[in-house]
Amino acid sequence: MPLDLRLAVHAPNGAKLGTLPHPLSSEAAWPLNDVPALRLAYSSAALGAQLLASPCEVAVEWSSDGVTWTEAPDGRFLRIKRRTDGVDQAGVQRYELPGYSWMLRKLILFPGTAPLVDGKRAFLSATPGAILRTFVTEGQDRGALPLLTIDFDADVDSAGDAWEKILTIHYEPGLDLLTTLINLAEQGVCDFRMEGRTLRVFNADTELDRDLATGAAPIDLRYGRDIVEAPDTGTLEDAASAVLVVGEGGFRQSFVSSAGHGPWGRWEMYVGQGGVSDLGTATLLADAAIKHAAGERVQRIRSVALTEARWLPLRDYQPGDRVLAPGEGGALESLRVRQITLTRDQHGVVSGNLVLNDRLLERDLRLARRTAGIVGGSTASGGSGARPAPETPVPRTPAKPTGLIVNALPYIDSSGFPQGQITATWNPVTADASGVALTVGGYELFGRVNEVGAPWFLVALTQAGDVSATFSPLIVGEQYQFKVRATNLGQRGAFSDSVAVTIPDDPYAPPVPTAPQLATRLGVVHVTWDGLGVGAAVMPSDFARVRVWMQDPLAPGWAEIGSLYGAGALVVPGLPYGADREFRLTSVDQSGNESAASTSATIAATQLVNGDAATGSITTGALAANAVTAAKVAAGAIEASHLAANAVTADKLEAVLALVSRLVAGNPTGARVELNSSGVEAYNASSVQTVSVSAATGAVAIIGQLSTGTVGRRIVVNPAGSADPEIRWYPGSGTNYARIYADTDGAIVHVSGLSPDTTRRSQVIQRGDEWRAQIYDPATGLAGGGYMFAKPDELEVGYNDASANLHRFRFTSAAAEFKGKWTFTGSEAGLIMRTVSLSGGSAYNVLWTFTMLTVPRVVFTADNPIPDRLAFHMRTPTTTQFTLRSSESSLGTPTAFTVQLNLWAWRM
Repeated sequence: MPLDLRLAVHAPNGAKLGTLPHPLSSEAAWPLNDVPALRLAYSSAALGAQLLASPCEVAVEWSSDGVTWTEAPDGRFLRIKRRTDGVDQAGVQRYELPGYSWMLRKLILFPGTAPLVDGKRAFLSATPGAILRTFVTEGQDRGALPLLTIDFDADVDSAGDAWEKILTIHYEPGLDLLTTLINLAEQGVCDFRMEGRTLRVFNADTELDRDLATGAAPIDLRYGRDIVEAPDTGTLEDAASAVLVVGEGGFRQSFVSSAGHGPWGRWEMYVGQGGVSDLGTATLLADAAIKHAAGERVQRIRSVALTEARWLPLRDYQPGDRVLAPGEGGALESLRVRQITLTRDQHGVVSGNLVLNDRLLERDLRLARRTAGIVGGSTASGGSGARPAPETPVPRTPAKPTGLIVNALPYIDSSGFPQGQITATWNPVTADASGVALTVGGYELFGRVNEVGAPWFLVALTQAGDVSATFSPLIVGEQYQFKVRATNLGQRGAFSDSVAVTIPDDPYAPPVPTAPQLATRLGVVHVTWDGLGVGAAVMPSDFARVRVWMQDPLAPGWAEIGSLYGAGALVVPGLPYGADREFRLTSVDQSGNESAASTSATIAATQLVNGDAATGSITTGALAANAVTAAKVAAGAIEASHLAANAVTADKLEAVLALVSRLVAGNPTGARVELNSSGVEAYNASSVQTVSVSAATGAVAIIGQLSTGTVGRRIVVNPAGSADPEIRWYPGSGTNYARIYADTDGAIVHVSGLSPDTTRRSQVIQRGDEWRAQIYDPATGLAGGGYMFAKPDELEVGYNDASANLHRFRFTSAAAEFKGKWTFTGSEAGLIMRTVSLSGGSAYNVLWTFTMLTVPRVVFTADNPIPDRLAFHMRTPTTTQFTLRSSESSLGTPTAFTVQLNLWAWRM
């Protein structure tokens, strides 16, 4: 049975009243991240018309068997608008019903209890759930939308996953919940839909971005079965090939598309953003603008035949899902369902259509969201609206900024390599450190690599009222820490709480390559690529190479056989005659992102003649001049025995022997030495490159192990299996080696071999701002003996072990300190120092923790006694303890006290 729809009527915020059996027509549209709509025509004389006489809720229910009916997500609509025609004898009533989410516009934000900032309510470092839940709970406390429910909170979304985005944002009181929700969705913060009267909100592109186009049984919508019409509407109205970015302080930068100009030549566009002052951020904005304007924009609408379709909307796929559907030229590709529209006529026949986005339009949406984040789409606005207090001759210290948010993005620089960019926003400072109104002069944003002791560096300076800043380039994959402070006439305030972010790598794969073109001569197959992606797409600036894959169709299993670094051909020798081989291509960028596979092509290698040519049957006279070329000679076909002595001389070779593709010694797909257009390369048996000599620069790279010998005393450089660049020194026998290596932050580490009992190693660590020597237990990594630790501002010498025995001297520019215990030998005297925390008593027995040789002389001080009026005295000292009492304890009513006691005793 095909898909059928019915309309069920519910009382406002109430129970189900019945169904509408005879609608003249109904049309429902379900867009992604927007309000759905239902249009309904019903005769006032038809059965059930009375259900629509007053405001109600209409639910669209679907069924594929006529027995089980299910209310679709976003399937609840509000009967709030109707039209009639008094002269219509049929009494047709026409209704336009928005989805239940339309009511979210009837819940607005009130000022709240906290002071407003520039007339706006601040949400500082808040999750989307915290913001939306504030709207709902405060509104319902006032009695608004009492039957609306939500299944998310400040910590997790409706799927139970932690929120991925944190925002600092300011909203005007009076802003409604629906506008806020759609705004957050447009910025890529969240996705949403209603289920009945429940608002469900998810992290963006997660729960409402199911990939149904892959897997064992993909949702594949095909012509003639699922799809009957496929109109595409294209336009070049927004196309451009060059963009001018104008930023702050006269910053200007122009960019031109790598794909070239359009049919009418260069078309230009403009992007203005006052907060941009660095090349990386300008590159991000220009890249988004050029990609959005690159060529024709196409809207794809696919009409679905629900009587013959294998896959049905609502049942098998919903808005936001990715399905296989005919795209450009009718070829199946992964497309995202952006809207489903279903119509039911008066005969009960259901039809519908889909609005689909291809990968380019989806990329444009993500670029638009990214651009909104860069230019401050969800950040606090500047200024507070407060009257500044008069300045005193001494500049006042600004208060600590709050609500710092840092958004990190990748971009591709002019050399084709990924770099990182950050946009930081924070709440404006409107008072000094004591709370008196103040107009600050600007802000200073600092950053550093997120490591203890790493130096801070100034990232950006902003003017008064400008509470956002951008910075680039940064290293992708690296974690950075940022903080900001306000300034006032040279007086700097306290730093905000710091925020750490990891710079993401470029997530986008290059275009899928065009299908390989195949040719065969003399058992050699030529695999040729035109250098373009599907649809004549130009490879991006970070394109690295195309991987060439081959398999035997009768024994499937793809294997990589080589690479192309641009348009050209790869020669594949040694294939059996007459046996099909299938080839395909994938493209890879500098970040390692790999495209889907190209369309494959199949060919069988052919030989020159049937059978072997007789000895001497092919003579020089039988060959035309220049008939034997490199393309006609199989690899390895001409051997030394085929050439007379001194037959190949300089006059028989051109002055330059041009390398068309590559020369290989060894297995073409395994261990080999190869001469190609990139230079000289060597590979191991797993086809992993081990040696590279660049033809462009002459640079030499050796990947793998170098050793002065295989056994005995030897030095090994870059040993196999080592995680870091490393040099090892092996003894005469055994494997108890010492080593030096450099870690990820450039530190040099010296590690000795094991001690004779295999329980200890010694280690020296040298960093730019740290030097450390220590003994440690290699089994646990814990300290196990003496150590020395030096930094620019301190020196520490001591002993530490796994049992927490710590004794140390520490020297700084301020003082020298000692921590630990003193011990003595024989009957020697010595000074004992100790700290004891005492809490809640009126008197204490203080133990030495060991027995003195004689009763010691004791001096003590107390930190922060509570109550602070108390004085203390010592009573009845012995060789093991003494009693501590307050001076008030002798007054008859002992007073409990808490104290930190510092003791000095001389051991006799």
